[in-house]
Amino acid sequence: MSTTLLLARHGQTIWHAENRYAGVSDIGLTDEGRAQANALGRWAATNRPDAIWTSPLSRAIATAEPAARALGREPHREPDLRECDFGVVEGRTLNEFAAEVPDAAEAFRADPVAYPFPGAENPLDAAARGTAALRRIAAAHRGERVLVVAHNTLLRLVLCSLLGIPLAEYRRVFPRLRNAAITELRLDKDGSAALLSLNVPCEQDRS
Repeated sequence: MSTTLLLARHGQTIWHAENRYAGVSDIGLTDEGRAQANALGRWAATNRPDAIWTSPLSRAIATAEPAARALGREPHREPDLRECDFGVVEGRTLNEFAAEVPDAAEAFRADPVAYPFPGAENPLDAAARGTAALRRIAAAHRGERVLVVAHNTLLRLVLCSLLGIPLAEYRRVFPRLRNAAITELRLDKDGSAALLSLNVPCEQDRS
């Protein structure tokens, strides 16, 4: 029996709007981020997932709150869904880092797993903990549909791990997960995974 995981990146924060690495820094949502969270809540009211799990970081918890209210469900928190620690680039952009340490930035761009930022969490460890967390969630909700609100880099690493894509390719294969968009992943009891959709907006563009 399979579990459908409805993966959503949290709403926009000030740092993410400026393309700064937030990582484990607990940065709040912008007005745009709160609007994205509300759109996710409306999506949940229509699509009715059976459970909600979130990262322990406040931006993920706040993004899940409107969905939780719509469903009348208390979200579960999973510590291993937290974002990667980006070490010395927390709060900085990649271009700012490249201006100071161009060789290290170039190595990261070529292979972000073999050459993570100084002081950063090992991407292999992040992928392992995130993958294990999703497998635990899937095992607890066999036959159900579960909304999981987490983070851009962690979820991209986990998608690569589950789908058999080399982790070093996560930035190329999945350039970014859009804020509060839905990525649908099926996890089967035998451990196999299938990507059913990627970056589907919660609401259609009305412009």
